[in-house]
Amino acid sequence: MTVRYETLAHVAVLTLDRPEALNALDLDTLRLLRTHLQRYQDDPRLRALVLTGQGGRSFCTGADLKATRSSPATYAAAMFASKAASSDQGLYIRLMDLTDLNLWKPIVAAIDGYCLGGGLELALQCDIRIAGEQASFGLPEVCSGSIPAAAGVYRLIKAVGSSHALQMALAGERVNAARALASGLVSEVTSSERLLPRAMEIARRIAGNGPLALQAVKKLARQAAHLSETDAQELTELHWGALRDTHDRQEGRAAFAEKRQPVFTGQ
Repeated sequence: MTVRYETLAHVAVLTLDRPEALNALDLDTLRLLRTHLQRYQDDPRLRALVLTGQGGRSFCTGADLKATRSSPATYAAAMFASKAASSDQGLYIRLMDLTDLNLWKPIVAAIDGYCLGGGLELALQCDIRIAGEQASFGLPEVCSGSIPAAAGVYRLIKAVGSSHALQMALAGERVNAARALASGLVSEVTSSERLLPRAMEIARRIAGNGPLALQAVKKLARQAAHLSETDAQELTELHWGALRDTHDRQEGRAAFAEKRQPVFTGQ
C-alpha cells in the first residue's frame, strides 16, 4: 500500500509510503489518501490526524510526473466530467484539492525532507504544520513551464503573505525550515527524531478537547476569513448556538466547576 493508516485512541496517523519515489503522488496514492481522509472525518472516535511521509528524505514531492505525464483526453473533454472521471482523463490535479471532502476535523502535518509542489499544496491544506530541521519547501512548477495547480499560490499567500509567497512561486526557489518558521509557513521546527513524537503530542492535546468544538473552530477559521467583522460575528454566533446545549458543553462547564478533566463524547 502506498498510504498507511493507523489509529491510536482518538488520533489517526496517515503516512505517505512511497519512499522510493520521494512520496510523490500518483493516481492510486491520491485516491487512497482521499479515502483515508474521508474515513477519518467520518469516524466518530477520531478527533485529530497526523499526516507525514515515510523515509525521512521527503514529506511529499507532489505529483508523480512520470505517472501523470500523458492525458487520454483534451482539457475541454475532461473539465466537465466528475472529479473521479476527470482524474482518469488527465485532470489529476482535482484529486489534490481536498475541499470537497469537508474535512472539519484537525490535521497536523509533520514535515521532514522535501515538501515541494503538490506536496506543499497538500501541507497547506493541513491546519498545523511542524517541520524537521532538514525540511525544505517550494513551489518549483514554473521551472518546468507549469504552475501550482491545486490553488498553491493562493494558499501560500494566505499562509505567509504575498512577498514571501511570490518569491517562492515566481523564482521557483526553495526555503529551508528556518525560513519557513520565520515566515509563518510552519509553527515549529524540531529535530527529525522528535518530529513525529512532537506531532503526536500536539494531536493528542487537540484530541483531549471537545470534538464538536474542534470542528466548529476549524470551520469558522476557514469560512469566516473572507467575511466582514459583522458577518464573521454572525457566523460565530450561529456555531456557538449550535454547541450551546450539547452534552459536551455541559460536561465541559461541569468539569471546570468540579476541577476535573472533562469526558467528551462528541454529543
